[in-house]
Amino acid sequence: MLSSEKANSAAPSGTLSEFRARLKQHPLARVGPGLITGVADDDPSGIATYSQAGAQFGLNMLWTMPLTFPLMAAIQSMCARIGRVTGKGLAANIKSAFPPLVLRGVVAMLLVANVLNIAADVAAMGEVAELVSGLNRHIMTVLFVLGTLFLQVLVPYHRYVVFLKWLTLSLLAYAAVLFTVHVPWGQVALRTFWPRFTFDANAAAVVTGVFGTTISPYLFFWQASEEVEEMKAEQGAGPLLSNKSTASAELRRIRWDTWTGMFYSNVTAYLIILATAVTLNVAGITDINTAAEAASALKPLAGDFAFFIFALGILGVGLIGVPVLAGSGAYALAETMNWKEGLELKATDARGFYGVIAVSVLAGMVIQYSPISPMKALFWSAVINGVVAVPLMIVVILLASSKTVMGEFTVPRSVVVIGWIATAIMAVAALGMLLPG
Repeated sequence: MLSSEKANSAAPSGTLSEFRARLKQHPLARVGPGLITGVADDDPSGIATYSQAGAQFGLNMLWTMPLTFPLMAAIQSMCARIGRVTGKGLAANIKSAFPPLVLRGVVAMLLVANVLNIAADVAAMGEVAELVSGLNRHIMTVLFVLGTLFLQVLVPYHRYVVFLKWLTLSLLAYAAVLFTVHVPWGQVALRTFWPRFTFDANAAAVVTGVFGTTISPYLFFWQASEEVEEMKAEQGAGPLLSNKSTASAELRRIRWDTWTGMFYSNVTAYLIILATAVTLNVAGITDINTAAEAASALKPLAGDFAFFIFALGILGVGLIGVPVLAGSGAYALAETMNWKEGLELKATDARGFYGVIAVSVLAGMVIQYSPISPMKALFWSAVINGVVAVPLMIVVILLASSKTVMGEFTVPRSVVVIGWIATAIMAVAALGMLLPG
């Protein structure tokens, strides 16, 4: 009897161990920074931009996602490759290859844009949480901010990153919305490749916003630095420049991870545009200012279920987007100032690095109680990102193509060509953003 009891009491422990072992072998647990970076691109402010595109222009903005996918993936794959090959983040590589003024200017604008973007994101998360739970939005915002800070500052990266990877599943909410509404798939296919609209100032503003949201500087810094974090976490690994035996497998992983991560991101953005096109646009609702407004407007049109899963998606990606925004700025400034940096380090060992994360997130929260509206914060964040993106993309391409920096692991010429096309398009988008409406 006693032995039987012991066997029964041991079973859950063994079952739990087996479950944990299986969890570690799950494909999602083995993906790298590409997936998290891609999902962070669809943050609440990005959802607001894509929702506006669908609400205002219906199916006629779907074409932007197939176009931006290879452009975004090419640039992000360069950043990942730079980090893994050199064993240093993007800012550290810029510091060693370009005049100090280039790095300082880029990092300063990145930090300002990130804080404003965080402000817009946490405001949207608070508003959505209030819609779902009925609790005060400011209280919910504070809880989200403290939660993200706790995870980044007190939880080691190798544990925290598992949480982020599972949160990427929240993007599936936008696919689920389409099961609740009628979708004219024939028209969807036609307008994806043959849009019909007048390219006036309003259309130019939306296209500029979509491109600026999809290809953002903070993602460049984050992905390069997370490749370094992954390298440090792997026993016996090192920069590919000095550890060439693993180069083939690592570069293959980076290609797969980055291109699939960006594909997941862009498919989701496509679904958000589609979901709002077949609901809000059809109903004549063409002006959406925040992600929360999009979720709220869906409720009477598509029902409680569509509203709930759309809102759940906003909260899920917000919990990824805010840490990525804060972390990217921390990596950039720490590398610029020669501070210790890394999410695996204890807060007491990298005070400057974690201080930037804390200040960025708390400053974004404080904006909620200032005269600055979240939408103004989002607008100026987009403008600054548009200004920073083009010179930074040029720098990334030059670094990734340099044999002095990358040795024999320079990026393929085809990727470089796509990178230059992306840069040219972003330059046009940035000019459109700066021109008066």
